[in-house]
Amino acid sequence: MTPIAAPPASILVLGGAGFIGRTLIPRLDAAGHRITVPTRRRERARPLVLLPKTDVVECDIQDDATLERLQAGQTVVINLVGLLHGRPGQPDDPFGPDFRKAHVTLMERLVRLMSAQRVPRLIQVSALGVPDGDPATAPSRYLRSKAAAERLIRESALDWTIFRPSVVFGPGDSFLTLFAGLQRLLPVMMVAHADARFQPVYAGDVATAIAVSVDNRTTIGRTFELAGPRVYTLAELIRLTGRASGHRRPVIGLPAGLGRLQALVLEKMPGPTLMSRDNLLSMQADNVAKGPIDPLFGITPTPIEAIAPSYLAPTESRFNAERRARR
Repeated sequence: MTPIAAPPASILVLGGAGFIGRTLIPRLDAAGHRITVPTRRRERARPLVLLPKTDVVECDIQDDATLERLQAGQTVVINLVGLLHGRPGQPDDPFGPDFRKAHVTLMERLVRLMSAQRVPRLIQVSALGVPDGDPATAPSRYLRSKAAAERLIRESALDWTIFRPSVVFGPGDSFLTLFAGLQRLLPVMMVAHADARFQPVYAGDVATAIAVSVDNRTTIGRTFELAGPRVYTLAELIRLTGRASGHRRPVIGLPAGLGRLQALVLEKMPGPTLMSRDNLLSMQADNVAKGPIDPLFGITPTPIEAIAPSYLAPTESRFNAERRARR
């Protein structure tokens, strides 16, 4: 007997205009699902606007009435909202105002409104390194706020799935691209926590896992780690991006005190934050999975070396490689 395909879902994707969303949403759209992507600035979601089953809505999801309207009639909510940098706040505040608003308060509102509107399914993208127990045991405000959001989800009556990816790489990422860009400008890379360990995962593999979970009810009530095939130190990743971008620089690890001073200076500089003291605290927890990606997703993890050179290499090198490939 031919199995009956699951009907298309109506999916609200919060944070869908961001890095992971731009990889995930075309897959969901191609699978026949109806997608709603709210964004404050429609131009951020330009690659998604022309997708036939995707509706990009310019609005503010921090408004309860707007979020309630967006959720009406949906069968799945996927939450990709996440900040990497946030203000410290008061000494007794475990999260700070920015992480609290983006990670904790948003989840409180989501759980409340989804329960009231009987929207059954929530898929949350969290982070590798989040503790399973008390959020207060996490070393950084970022990880504590992600842990608090997870606790809210587990205590709800929703059909939830949580993903904990390691650092995510791919075209348009903010991690490998940052180190490649810095090595174009600096003669030497001086970094704190050079021995911090990461297991970067490809954005396409993360998107595959999320897309599978939409239709696979065996993922409900479970938490999945997503990581690549190899563990690297931070210093190794910086050297890798230097080779791929054609700007290899010496990497010098800073002692703890100088590392904190460097992070403080970068945190206070005008413009986008490159590094913060909270980032250093997050690196105290290994960003490494306990095991391979669950086989139910059918994913063979993609190595960095297979992808990174295609978007980190100098423009001329990429052009020549593409020209050779066309011959």
